[in-house]
Amino acid sequence: MSTHHIKLTLNGQTHEADVPARLLLVHFIRDQLNMTGTHIGCDTTSCGACTVLVDGRPAKSCTLLAVQADGAEVMTVEGLAQNGALHPIQEGFHQCHALQCGFCTPGMMLSSVALLKENPHPTEDEIRWGLSGNLCRCTGYNNIVKAVQYAAEKMKA
Repeated sequence: MSTHHIKLTLNGQTHEADVPARLLLVHFIRDQLNMTGTHIGCDTTSCGACTVLVDGRPAKSCTLLAVQADGAEVMTVEGLAQNGALHPIQEGFHQCHALQCGFCTPGMMLSSVALLKENPHPTEDEIRWGLSGNLCRCTGYNNIVKAVQYAAEKMKA
């Protein structure tokens, strides 16, 4: 089995490793870097539970090879809070009761962060479209939309 040396920045910290060519990014993050906030759901990019930010853009880490992230900046849900302060999207999910089981939450939050970076003042329809790659089986999405709206207002201030 061939291995490749990769170097990436995960949540602000540089990591280097020799990885098998076919190792998925989600397994590298969870199993080798011990960041278990990124969840494995469907293994087909359908559910979005494995969503991370790669160079600021949402990526489904269940179908992205670790070697494809070589040289990239990767953010997981563990990287959202800074200096002990929750990110506005984390506050929004808490304040708006936007989670139940929590399985989809990390992917939803990271997709929301990318959406708000690209569109700081999204409409409800734009939020729903921006999160359409992330499935939730518990909440009905209404409070998730409210959480994104909360974060947009908080970030505007």
